[in-house]
Amino acid sequence: MSSNETPPPLPEPLRVPVADSHTHLDMQRGTVEEGLARAASVGVTTIVQVGCDLKGSRWAAETAAAHPAVHASVALHPNEAPRLADLDDALTEIDALAAFGHVLGVGETGLDHFRTGEEGREAQERSFRAHIEIAKRHGKALVIHDRDAHADVLRILADEGAPERTIFHCYSGDAEMAEVCAAAGYFMSFAGNVTFKNAQQLRDALAVAPRELVLVETDAPFLTPAPFRGRPNAPYLIPVTLRAMAEVRGTDEDALATAVAQNTARAFGYEL
Repeated sequence: MSSNETPPPLPEPLRVPVADSHTHLDMQRGTVEEGLARAASVGVTTIVQVGCDLKGSRWAAETAAAHPAVHASVALHPNEAPRLADLDDALTEIDALAAFGHVLGVGETGLDHFRTGEEGREAQERSFRAHIEIAKRHGKALVIHDRDAHADVLRILADEGAPERTIFHCYSGDAEMAEVCAAAGYFMSFAGNVTFKNAQQLRDALAVAPRELVLVETDAPFLTPAPFRGRPNAPYLIPVTLRAMAEVRGTDEDALATAVAQNTARAFGYEL
């Protein structure tokens, strides 16, 4: 196993337990049980497992049903929508999955102007609007993927009327956008890339985001925080990102962990 494939070591455990608000256990090494045990050993006691297509969304729902520490979010990723031969049929199945009690979120949905060109944007937008409607009808959180599409995502949310609980996963905007999100009551979830040297814009956004709207996530196996960038990510690395976030905000680690734990429960509608 090369150094880039070696999982990072377990960090010092958090004193206040928190949730990983967005992860992909189905793309990570080892069993679900192993991943949950490693996470719990460092104070990451709740996981939101996020689906990106029909297969992944079914898996998320099944995994949440089987594990009390796991909550599910189901959706067609924006890059998935243009690839589907029958988008309406796929949306019908997402709607059915969203009705389950152990499914707490609809997402990750949204827009991605980085990986999908002009030819796919109509399907992305239609899918996003449908997911917003599904989230509102079932009373679930909306989990947004926004890549190079800030203005269009905000426009569509305003057009459709955002669900009561809306989360920008892997927040990627600047401080000005964070103020727009805050005014609308949108949650902003920060991932390991907030620790990257070239990510001052994210740190500036984190610094102005209201504490009651801040979440933390891994988006594992992607976006492993520094100093482990490029190595496999997993929920047990949440403490690394949370400590970096506390430093950016000039706050105590325990105070931020307490807020993040409460915020995540409020965002997804579960009891702590």
